[in-house]
Amino acid sequence: MSDAKEIGTRFFELAQQGKDGEILDTFYSQDCVSIEAIAMGEMPARIEGLDAIRGKHAWWNENVETLGGDMKGPFPNNAGNQFAIFFTIDAKNKVTGDVIKGDEMGLFTVENGKIVREEFFYGE
Repeated sequence: MSDAKEIGTRFFELAQQGKDGEILDTFYSQDCVSIEAIAMGEMPARIEGLDAIRGKHAWWNENVETLGGDMKGPFPNNAGNQFAIFFTIDAKNKVTGDVIKGDEMGLFTVENGKIVREEFFYGE
């Protein structure tokens, strides 16, 4: 599995099953870069390295309860090196109780069969 369409399809299938750990272990480069639209609490907007991305996922799971959501995609580009996935989220901050509802587009860049960059854009 080397091009973005194949990786995006499998990524999407695993994400629908809630298998984030398997996605990270299988598809992410050790030196992957993750860029969120904004910093979240003590989590900076830009982090580098697979261990840091695992830490971001752990931080999210410790601080946010997912109530629901949906995904659409993947949307690969013609060059075969990127795919996007559209997410909707319904969640609750475990500390404040604030409800989080929103839309997010994730853009994933693939090189040599691994995701080397993920970037997220938020809707209103």
